[in-house]
Amino acid sequence: MKDYDRFDATALAKLVREKQVSPAELLDAAIARTEAVNPRINAVVARHYDEARAAIRAGLPQGPFHGVPFLLKDLHALLAGTVTSNGCRFFTGNRADHDTELVARYKRSGLNIFGKTNTPEFGLTVTTEPQLHGPTRNPWNTDYMAGGSSGGAAAAVAAGIVPAAHASDGGGSIRIPASCCGLFGLKPTRARNPHGPDRGEGWSGMSTEHVVARSVRDSAALLDVTCGPDLGAPYFAPPPQRPFVEEAGAAPGQLRVGLVTRTAAGEAVDPECERAARDTGQLMEGLGHRVEETSLASVEEGFGPAFRVIVAGNQRAAIETHATKIGRQPASNDLEKVTWLFFEAGAKASAADYARAVGVVHRTGRQVAKLFERFDLVLTPTLPKPPQRIGTFSMMTDDPDAYGREVAYFTSFTAIVNVAGNPAVTVPLHWTPDGLPVGVQLIGRYADEATLLRVSAQIEQARPWFDRRPAI
Repeated sequence: MKDYDRFDATALAKLVREKQVSPAELLDAAIARTEAVNPRINAVVARHYDEARAAIRAGLPQGPFHGVPFLLKDLHALLAGTVTSNGCRFFTGNRADHDTELVARYKRSGLNIFGKTNTPEFGLTVTTEPQLHGPTRNPWNTDYMAGGSSGGAAAAVAAGIVPAAHASDGGGSIRIPASCCGLFGLKPTRARNPHGPDRGEGWSGMSTEHVVARSVRDSAALLDVTCGPDLGAPYFAPPPQRPFVEEAGAAPGQLRVGLVTRTAAGEAVDPECERAARDTGQLMEGLGHRVEETSLASVEEGFGPAFRVIVAGNQRAAIETHATKIGRQPASNDLEKVTWLFFEAGAKASAADYARAVGVVHRTGRQVAKLFERFDLVLTPTLPKPPQRIGTFSMMTDDPDAYGREVAYFTSFTAIVNVAGNPAVTVPLHWTPDGLPVGVQLIGRYADEATLLRVSAQIEQARPWFDRRPAI
């Protein structure tokens, strides 16, 4: 199937249903594409080709994505019988004896999982350059980062290996790589998708899982097959009024849009990123929406230390759990330098520190919610800078303070949404003169993916991006 990468997942599933192509032919096409481009981008780090072929022989479930090839991010998502390394040398033997609920839902939808994608160690940074697997490179220019932490997923989709791939987002890790690779990325509302059976939440509710995709309808339809609580979920997002895929085809009406072009601290962004946001504002005005400039000044800047306490505590717990399982504690050379700092910080923080940090998160969420008394959506650059060169953000840094400041600035517009728990998308509407993608973020009200999907589909129709691809 030579034109395999010209279809989104919805279209591929339709071809299978109409018997124009078989699941085996699709898998062969995905494998051939992987072997052709992966040596240049290093997106796929685990190959489960035999397992995928066996799944076809056994009979894939007759779900809405029956026979469509799919990749899991090598972080948190457990696939029985396979290793989830979390991008870390200390976890290289971490073989799962069960599927996580999200993976089980992917499988029930008929998706055929044939590999795993690269991630930075524990998803802790904005680029995908782990010591374990090496850097994932941007298909638009392989000297540049694909973003993180779902960089392997985004590079695989941008390079045509799959039309959509599993991703996760704790501080921007769906939206950052989607922006860097010219894709659509939706971070769902807190607790929209399940975390079980091993976790009740990620990073005190700041982390969530979904996909990066090339079409809005794929992102919506995949959210339909995964959303909703799993057994024993501690809490869950309000259920949608109708399927998300129907929202992607509905008229959004006239929306009030707040345009933000500076960080909450008032810092300027790269001119290309500001231009992308302003151009999108003009596009939305042309589509009938009301766009008004605003700022994030009302939102607390100081959630960074609280964010780090929560991440450190969760990181310490995860590593100690694995250490108990394998019967040895990690040495400093088992973890990258930034991870080791988080591991140590997780032991130093007290229970009261953690409780105070959660309080800051909740307070920030209330401050963000006030923006939506005036606006239906908030429009920002996804990132304050275009994709940076490989090596710009190193978790093996000898200057963690400088590194931390750079990461904090790079996530100025994304992390705040994780803290608040709101849904947000990045839309690929702008490219630099050098041909690098620059995404634009739309933030929605809590639990209102519907409005985001409606307006994203409207924008996609007004300014299509699907056929714009890297030369690779």
